[in-house]
This record gives sequence, structure tokens and C-alpha cells, in this order.
Amino acid sequence: MAAIRPTRRMTLTLGLAGVVLPKTLIEAGTAMAEELPETVVYVSNAGDPSIGLFAMNRDSSELTPIVDLPIPGTDKPSPTSMPMAVSPDHRFFYAALRSEPDTAVSFALDPKTGRLAHLGNAPLSASMAYIITDRSGRYLLAASYPGNELAINPIDAEGRVVGKPTQIVPHRPKSHCILVDRTNTYCYATSLGADMIMEWKFDAADGTLIPNGPGEIRTRHGAGPRHMALHPNRRFLYLITETTDTIGAYAINPQNGTLSELQFVDARPPGFTAQPAAADLHVTPDGRFLYGSERRTSTLAGYRIDPDKGTLTPLGHWPTEKTPRGFNIDPRGRFLLAVGLDSNAMTVHRIDPQSGTLSVAHHYPMGKMPNWVEIVDLH
Repeated sequence: MAAIRPTRRMTLTLGLAGVVLPKTLIEAGTAMAEELPETVVYVSNAGDPSIGLFAMNRDSSELTPIVDLPIPGTDKPSPTSMPMAVSPDHRFFYAALRSEPDTAVSFALDPKTGRLAHLGNAPLSASMAYIITDRSGRYLLAASYPGNELAINPIDAEGRVVGKPTQIVPHRPKSHCILVDRTNTYCYATSLGADMIMEWKFDAADGTLIPNGPGEIRTRHGAGPRHMALHPNRRFLYLITETTDTIGAYAINPQNGTLSELQFVDARPPGFTAQPAAADLHVTPDGRFLYGSERRTSTLAGYRIDPDKGTLTPLGHWPTEKTPRGFNIDPRGRFLLAVGLDSNAMTVHRIDPQSGTLSVAHHYPMGKMPNWVEIVDLH
């Protein structure tokens, strides 16, 4: 019997319905893993646009395709990236399309299979480079690079993003990242064009931001602050700068949430003197190691974190996928999953638990322009 080749519409229908696909679909790369997954990896493919779902073996880091889910309502690519976010309770999942009309796509996340069921699409005020939910899961916070703004949209009781924002913060040049701390009290956002980290207090009652203290902390002129990561001990924040490829460590004041600079380290590979294009950074769940990606050299830089001071000690540089715009670390801190915007592939790197050095575990093909990775433990 010849293998069934599903159409895009068939794949979408089956994926949204949560149907277990026939074994004959394995050749098409859309088969359900034979057993219910413990951990699911989600990869956004901006060029399709679609979300690839994979079951992850927690011990070996092997990935098994579950489904390639086209984004409902469009066939347009999402230029450069398609950021994603997961609600804190892992019940809902969100993607932001960067093609007009700029759209937030809401999904319900099946707690047994990890599959996504489409809930609806809602307009966003601009093309968003970064999205997260607040710690209550009631608001979607977003940063717009081309729109030069921050925006907050409500999320209704059914998990759908609501199109009318509770707040838009304009005139923030090339905003690129936004984070909320674990207490849901303090918020930090980057303005790449203004070379600053914005400091906010987050009002979870009505979904609005107000300046915290001076409201900003400046980086070096021309550094281009891009992405940030919070340390799990809540005492430190880390920043990667796009145009200089440095990583900054900041102390978080426990009384008022404001930042003070501790250190900046050069993240460029040895001998690289051209204009860098740093992208993403993440801290391991145990807070021991930090990694950052650089797109021109297609490398990852690693650092050991001093648990008391928050400062960084370099570990080394490692090659990865071409143009690593995004990566993530599994919840046990054993593997780093990096996707290549220009290689249409993923490398899974092992993280040595003692030294923090990286080694290659697996390579996998992805969709077009993979750029964002989310990893969810189901049980």
C-alpha cells in the first residue's frame, strides 16, 4: 500500500483535532509518537509558517516527530521570526505572526499529548519580536522591534488573547524583549535602539506598567541590548547585546526590583573582529551556567555563574546551526536545543553537568526558518 501524503488542510485538521495519525504518515514526518510523551518540544518555523511538535526522550534527548502544525488563518511567512509563549500552568500556548495583519494565535495545550488545539486569532498592535505571559497567565506582554513599542493584551478565561490591549507603551526604539519576574511584580524590557533596559512595576490587577524608580538603566552607546534572562534565584538578570556581542550581569534589588550593573563580558569567539549579531541567551534551571548565541559565526558561548556574586566566567565557544536566532534548555538542564534560521535544522547539544561544556548529541531537520524553541514537561 502506498504511503498517504497528507495535504496541508488534512494535516491542519488532524493536528487540531488531536487525532492519532496513521503509521503510514510517518514518511511525511507528521506521525504521532507511539507512546504518550513526557516532554514536548515546540519549534516555530517562520517561513512556513508552522509549529513543529516533537516528543523528547529525557535521557537520550532523541526527538520523535508528533505533528507539523500549520498556523490557522494564513499562508504568509512570518518575516524573520515567529515568537511563542506558554502559559505558566502549561494549559495554553501562543504564537505571534509578524506578517500583516499582525496576529496573536491562541491554542489549548493537551496535557496528555502536548498537541495544540486552535482557539482563535486576535489582532496585535504591531509586529512583535518577543512575547510572554505574565505569571498569572491573564496577560500577554509583547515587545515590538519595528513598532517601537511594548503592548499588553488581556487573555480571557478560555485562554484566548483579546485584541484590545490594556496598554501600549510607545516610543521605545526597537524594543526586543520583555520579562516579568517570578513574583509578577517587576517587569524588564529592552530598547535596542535606545541602548537601555526599561524597569517597570507590573500591575496584575489591570495589566499595566508604571516606571520603577528611574525607569531605565543604560548600556554602552551602540551596544544594542537584545534578549534577557532571569536567574532562578531571583537575584540576577542577564543581558545579551546584539551589535557588540557582550553579556551583562545585573543585580536585582530585592526591596524594589531595580537593577545595578555588575559586569560585562565579551562573548565574541576568539579572533572574530567583524560586526557581530548576537541573538539569544538562557540560564540553566539550576542557575550554574549561561549560554548565548551569535549569528554571524553560528556559535554558542558558555559561562559559569558565580552563585553568590552573579558574575560570569567564560567556558568556551562551540559551533552550532547556521544563524542560531533562538535556542532553549530542557527543564533538567541536560540539553541545549539550538535551531538555525538559515540551516532549517536543529542541533541538540549535551551540557556537561560538571564543566558546562557542550557536545553534539543529535541533528534534526526542521521546517523553514526555525527560530524559537519552547520545551514543556507534561508529567
